[in-house]
Amino acid sequence: MDLIANILLIAGSFGAAIYCWVLATRLKRFTTLESGMGGAIAVLSAQVDDMTVALEKARGAANHSAESLEALTARGEAVAKRLELLVASLHDLPEPEQKPRPPVPEEPPEDDRKLRFMRRRAPRDTLEAAE
Repeated sequence: MDLIANILLIAGSFGAAIYCWVLATRLKRFTTLESGMGGAIAVLSAQVDDMTVALEKARGAANHSAESLEALTARGEAVAKRLELLVASLHDLPEPEQKPRPPVPEEPPEDDRKLRFMRRRAPRDTLEAAE
């Protein structure tokens, strides 16, 4: 009986040793930096670092834009208040007196009118040169 128990114990230890050896080789392949998951993890870690830097830059730009927009909004509100005061002060002014308009002369009938065509050139100093 002892002999059978010893044989089974030796067989079980050999089986456990083979199982451990197979797991060790798989773990070595899994953690290899060049071709295994270790390489993928290293690449992802580098990408996370790059994205963190990009996120910090974007956050800084957004904060700067928000501060600029806040300043412009405050300035616009101040100008709006000033304009409201100016418009309110315009209501206090007396209305100008309406002068009667001179009568519009009647146009001659279309049969008596002559059509005239005139061409005018724009002065050259107002033209801009394209670059």
